[in-house]
Amino acid sequence: MADKKVTKTKTTKTTKISTAKKKVAVKKQVAVDEKFAVISISGAQIKVYEGKEYEVKKLEGKKGDKLEIKEVLLLSDGKDVKIGKPYVKDASVKLEISSQKKGPKVEGFTYSAKSRHRRNYGFRESITKVIVKSL
Repeated sequence: MADKKVTKTKTTKTTKISTAKKKVAVKKQVAVDEKFAVISISGAQIKVYEGKEYEVKKLEGKKGDKLEIKEVLLLSDGKDVKIGKPYVKDASVKLEISSQKKGPKVEGFTYSAKSRHRRNYGFRESITKVIVKSL
């Protein structure tokens, strides 16, 4: 008998599905006349608004103490924006300390494989809450 080569062919059908996404316009409401400032305090840059409360790293002082920050990087009164190089001249932000507390606990765990050595430790960072009195 003669060897016959048998070839099988697969037929695949491809269908294209429409994946067009509809673009929806989203309107953002931005307060035009809102005063804010960007200040450098305890190693961080924070955008602050007048009358709001913020948590920063530990600052020296007790509850009720008033602070004046001269390190103002940007100052906006709603109409005019002043950008400092690196700080805005004659600008200051007045803060009041509202509380001193500890932040959430950060837990760590170290171990050495095959030696039954394990160590569990935790840390809570000290936090100061401040209220912005004036820009």
